Amino acid sequence: MAVYTEVGDTELEAFLAEYDIGRAESFKGIAEGVENSNFLLTTTKGQFIVTLYEKRVDPRDLPFFLGLMDHLAARGITCPQPIHGRDGNALRTLAGKPAAITSFLHGMWPRRTTVAHCAPVGEALAALHLAGQDFALKRPNALSVAGWRPLWEGCRREIDAPLDRELGAEIEFFEANWPGALPAGVIHADLFNDNVFFLQDKLSGLIDFYFACNDLLAYDVAICLNAWCFEIDNSFNATKARNLLQGYERVRKLSDDEKQALPLLARGAALRFLLTRLYDWVHTPPNALVKRKDPQEYLAKLRFHSSVTSLSDYGL
Repeated sequence: MAVYTEVGDTELEAFLAEYDIGRAESFKGIAEGVENSNFLLTTTKGQFIVTLYEKRVDPRDLPFFLGLMDHLAARGITCPQPIHGRDGNALRTLAGKPAAITSFLHGMWPRRTTVAHCAPVGEALAALHLAGQDFALKRPNALSVAGWRPLWEGCRREIDAPLDRELGAEIEFFEANWPGALPAGVIHADLFNDNVFFLQDKLSGLIDFYFACNDLLAYDVAICLNAWCFEIDNSFNATKARNLLQGYERVRKLSDDEKQALPLLARGAALRFLLTRLYDWVHTPPNALVKRKDPQEYLAKLRFHSSVTSLSDYGL
């Protein structure tokens, strides 16, 4: 359940008075997502999403996230669009938490990814990268290589010695070998299947921009290879990867250097999600509201990417 803060009727009425979106008819918590409190708001003028930003989101980052959604929506990317109040502001306070209202997107995220999903995801990711090129605000990636060692160190007492050695060696490798001279810009950084909506088999929108940042564009592609191209048994599906990469390149061509870096970037992306899942697994109580995700999945993915010897393993 992704409602951590309850909102009273009087608070909601005062909050909505700052907007020109009609009177509330219903206000229901949404059991999706893990970072924030989300509500489906229905008013006399339509449906909207109300988000209360909880403690895992730095309020200083919110102008970047909301500004990026405004920017992308203005350039044809179908994503939640922040609703601005009568004073022109999209960000305000509700129930003591930073809060915003965004437009409602129609569609559902695919519970099981198929080959047919992958090309549209690649196309949408490339379109996002191009649309973000002239976005003025910057946000460094707090979960890039420099952030991996602290995550590992925060887990070392709770993991066995072989895994500890493996993770330490991986981090040391990436600290020495992470590529720097590749095209960079705004990336989504979390484009998993639950952040992509489809409607009647067509991609209908991208959501959850709260990990978006500035980093290598091909790293975002590598994250998607991990998120979309493995099967339930953790085997890699090269056909999915080929479709995703071909879809991406229909919109934005990858340079030769970006292609050659894909195995390393995909391996690094697997390590990033392994470490964040492991950290949450160690530090989140089993009865917490946030559902812990098994880090073992990403250990298997990390080992696959470490074994890659050719781009043909990714369908290229």
